[in-house]
Amino acid sequence: MSPYPSTHVAVQIDAPASEVYAFVADPTTLPRWASGLASAQVELRAGRWIADSPMGQVEVEFVPRNDFGILDHDVTLPSGEVVTNPVRVLPNEDGCDVLFTVRQRPGMSDDEVARDVRTVRGDLETLARILGE
Repeated sequence: MSPYPSTHVAVQIDAPASEVYAFVADPTTLPRWASGLASAQVELRAGRWIADSPMGQVEVEFVPRNDFGILDHDVTLPSGEVVTNPVRVLPNEDGCDVLFTVRQRPGMSDDEVARDVRTVRGDLETLARILGE
């Protein structure tokens, strides 16, 4: 099986990597910055994080907290499809870089990928505005 085509979207944030990591790792903050994923409240139900998203209700599951800045997370779509999203917070002097990888899954058109990339870029820019103040 060939790898999915990937697009890396990154922003620099004028805030310590540890603070950015802690903020992003908290699913309850998603509605504040990740409009493409959580358009309303995120709730913990039976040990699972459920978000109201533009796609309908989704489940969001982050990798366990770690010291490496890894914030990969799986999003289970209403269809049951699971989408893995690689995300990294990389220390950069007194600030950090946040890198999100958008992958073109089977059946996705180039236009759909471009839309996802624009959404992720906007979400990361919102994150940078919130945390870089």
